[in-house]
Amino acid sequence: MDLPTIWFGVIVLAWVLFFVLEGFDFGVGMIVGLARRPLHERDAAVRTIAPTWDGNEVWLVGAIGLMFAIFPEWYAALLSGLYLPMVLMLLALAARGVALEFRGKYHGEGEEQWKDRCDRVMAISSLLIVALWGAVFAVLAKGLAINAEGEVTTGGWDRSIAPLITWESAAGATGAVLMALLVGALFLTLRTSGPLRDWARPLAARTALLLGIGTLVAAALTGEVVILAIAVPVLLAVVAAHFGREGLAFTGGVLTIAVATGLALAWHAPTLLPSTLEASASVTMDNAVTSDFSIHVVSWAALFILPAVLIYQIFSYWVFRRRISSARVPTPA
Repeated sequence: MDLPTIWFGVIVLAWVLFFVLEGFDFGVGMIVGLARRPLHERDAAVRTIAPTWDGNEVWLVGAIGLMFAIFPEWYAALLSGLYLPMVLMLLALAARGVALEFRGKYHGEGEEQWKDRCDRVMAISSLLIVALWGAVFAVLAKGLAINAEGEVTTGGWDRSIAPLITWESAAGATGAVLMALLVGALFLTLRTSGPLRDWARPLAARTALLLGIGTLVAAALTGEVVILAIAVPVLLAVVAAHFGREGLAFTGGVLTIAVATGLALAWHAPTLLPSTLEASASVTMDNAVTSDFSIHVVSWAALFILPAVLIYQIFSYWVFRRRISSARVPTPA
């Protein structure tokens, strides 16, 4: 196996880690702001993701940075062709971060109203991020209007908006939202105790059912049997949740995101981004890879950086592994 193929696998892994780790963060964010649970339950939900959410974003930086370093033509075609949704996602990520950080900074009269506003911002931004990423990954499978010079031919608003206004992108956005809600609800069953945990269990079951049905519909409409691979871990999550195996159910949710992300990125491999104009203009590993010198420099640097990041994140999740109670604490008389 040559270095470009290995690095493609590493990039896919980085995207998988980002969507898995941030998937349940986004899911919890949507649940906190949209489910309208009591304040003490929302506080408990936020505490499950507060210590680790910002560290999870390192995989987004890593995935995009590696695309730029290893396959610059892929990076250029995708990010320039979809610059508007990319900018919207960055703004939404910033809004989500501000909402999380500022949520606990105000105390006193009006504190509950302040947290309500932060929770709404967190929910809307999380929903927007997940839906846009789902739509963008559907474009990865379908392709862009790339000409022989490797440039996206459409201009103006059409350049970034038109690829997202398709039934495939709508399906991708819907599927991504359901996956985030699924792993978010399963994460709450795994990390909390009390009423929030009891409430999250049926939410996860209903979400998994919708996601399973959607997967079957997508496979039937496209005729692509491989899409059914997503339904397998969904079924695992449903069965495990039914028997109270919360860890196994969460594993099923995580595998659902991992399989969906891997399929979207590797759908046409070794073609990285198909051209909807002519097949010869598609971005492939061979015509998008950087120079041998650059790829060797990045490889040596990654031998030290990637293991260090993985060890740090594993340690962080181990430290914050305890359940958080969502029961109301009685106010002293």
